[in-house]
Amino acid sequence: MANLKSKHVVWHPGAVNKADRETVTGHKACTLWMTGLPASGKSTVAVALEKALWDRGVHAYILDGDNVRHGLNKDLGFSPEDRNENIRRIGEVAKLFTDAGVINITAFISPYRADRDQARSLTKAGEFLEVFVDCSPEECERRDPKGHYKKARAGEIKEFTGISAPYEPPLTPEITIRTHKQSEEDCVATIMTYLEKNGYVPTA
Repeated sequence: MANLKSKHVVWHPGAVNKADRETVTGHKACTLWMTGLPASGKSTVAVALEKALWDRGVHAYILDGDNVRHGLNKDLGFSPEDRNENIRRIGEVAKLFTDAGVINITAFISPYRADRDQARSLTKAGEFLEVFVDCSPEECERRDPKGHYKKARAGEIKEFTGISAPYEPPLTPEITIRTHKQSEEDCVATIMTYLEKNGYVPTA
């Protein structure tokens, strides 16, 4: 409340809570926070994972970094301050999706540990699962599907993570997938297995 600009804002509780929603959906809600270097495969795995969950009858939704910057965060650039605000907003949105009973999959570089920790702090224990999309910098640059690494090397893109801006990998992620060693299917299977073993979704 201390950060609110207005002192006249009051939280209005509803009559339906997250547990009620989970009873209807038949699965637990959580945020799968995928983080990794540009071109590490976050969005690719997120799309495949969402489809795998949906095919199992799980309410799932992707919050993708580029997609969100077309709307909610279109006023933000890539300075450290804007990156912080980008992740702050997404953390708040992810919290709402989790409360709505959805397994939401965020696919953001989110390069700073402090920002990811802040997003985690918005949720209760077990509602935030950090997924480290581990891929070697060399492989990410080799892939370069959007040509961003090439532009960054040429100085056309400033503050590009992995080239001219830092990336702080997770220290203790709940899940790690290695997209330079695992296939897309294996990466999805790794995440699904974790969700099944820990009771987030029913076992197939």
